[in-house]
Amino acid sequence: MSVEARLAELGITLPEAAAPVAAYQPVVVTKGMAHVSGQLPFVDGKLVTGRLGEDVALEDGYAAARACGLMILAQLKAAGLLDKVERVVKLGAFVNSTPEFTDQPKVANGASELMFEVFGEIGRHARSAVGVPVLPLAAAVEVDAVIALAVD
Repeated sequence: MSVEARLAELGITLPEAAAPVAAYQPVVVTKGMAHVSGQLPFVDGKLVTGRLGEDVALEDGYAAARACGLMILAQLKAAGLLDKVERVVKLGAFVNSTPEFTDQPKVANGASELMFEVFGEIGRHARSAVGVPVLPLAAAVEVDAVIALAVD
């Protein structure tokens, strides 16, 4: 089954791939690996902003991380790589949070669980989930990815 067919089966519609907001490439492929730049959470076209532990609830942070995961998939699709995914290798989740907030892993699960939902076993990955004091555009979450690609 193609990834597009799996997304349709799950009722998931990918957003349009976001254009870079600075001097970087959304996806760089080298040596069979796609490195996807950090993606921000857009829900219904609106950026999710704020800080976990302050004005963003845990469940909203989880949804924001899932939105970042959807944008990672959208970037892979825009680069023509969605059906070439051999393995999700690693996700890096950055959570805009207060010093007292310690549930970054629960927030990052929004992106991690999406990858397993879409790709099955090859969606299981290594991960980091860290709290940061601020993210670009005051985003609540940012997630980047390293993806192994099937060789043609």
